[in-house]
Amino acid sequence: MSARTAGLADRVVSWQQTHGRSGLPWQGIRDPYRVWLSEIMLQQTQVSVVLDYYARFLRRFPDVAALAAAGDDEVMAMWSGLGYYSRARNLHNCARQVVANHGGEFPRTALELATLPGIGRSTAAAIASFCFGERVAILDGNVKRVLTRVLGFEKDLAQAASERELWASAESLLPAPGCAESMPAYTQGLMDLGATLCLPRNPQCLLCPVSDLCTAREQGRPQDYPVKSRKLKRSAQSLWLLHAQSPDGSVWLEKRPATGIWAGLYCLPVFESRAELAAALPQTVRAGLRDDPAFLHVLTHKDLYLHPVGAQLKSSALCKEAGAWFDPVRWPALGLPAPIRKLLSA
Repeated sequence: MSARTAGLADRVVSWQQTHGRSGLPWQGIRDPYRVWLSEIMLQQTQVSVVLDYYARFLRRFPDVAALAAAGDDEVMAMWSGLGYYSRARNLHNCARQVVANHGGEFPRTALELATLPGIGRSTAAAIASFCFGERVAILDGNVKRVLTRVLGFEKDLAQAASERELWASAESLLPAPGCAESMPAYTQGLMDLGATLCLPRNPQCLLCPVSDLCTAREQGRPQDYPVKSRKLKRSAQSLWLLHAQSPDGSVWLEKRPATGIWAGLYCLPVFESRAELAAALPQTVRAGLRDDPAFLHVLTHKDLYLHPVGAQLKSSALCKEAGAWFDPVRWPALGLPAPIRKLLSA
């Protein structure tokens, strides 16, 4: 820690207690299950989206034992529409490990928490800080932006060595040893600064409690931080969806493989082309296929152009091990990708 940043932790704590966010349902609590759940849901997802999912999830799975005892399909159904479905699978596996290996109690240190599925170093630190007052640094996307700007950290975070150096700097800025009661406010304060003031574009520097300590503001170029040369490129893909219905209104759904897009979810059969879709059906059915309007579904780094193809089939026309017919009462309870649920609901 430099002389310039010596008072940063105290300022962040004071600002958070006065101006930071405090009304979210996972704030101000020491229950590691609820804090962990919120941290996983908030990865790559906006607070406004998470709020409803968080409440519904807790109503169905009020504690880690209830989540661990649930079936895979039920967990995926509750997560349906939230995206990044590997989070749900890791969440479920983590709950099972906490129950099986830790007596239903979450470990109390970041080091131990990080050994559980789906809990990385920053998430583990957040849980340990909020729930147990451990003096440990977080470094999620918002906090990286805050700290690289304050420190004027110009090294490329695409390089592992640079990331390690920023971790060391984050640890040096923590509240003084013995200030466990300050850790939740400090950790929350850094998150709040990144989410509300230290924005990627148009940062609100005049309202920031550490603006006079900030190298990026002094330089007049906060938009240049953080530095990361390796950026994921967007791609596009077209997929054809077989929307097969039986006379009683049932729809044919198949469970996706454990890896790849929509892994582990129930879905309409997916094909790389319309010709491939038609070839999978009996000859007598192909002439009656109906091309419904295509639509775009945007993922973080990919645009999916989805082409539904409708077909009226007898229940015996599709009898494959990979799928089954689900009537209108059953399919809404399945874990479905958001665009498929929207399509079926329409």
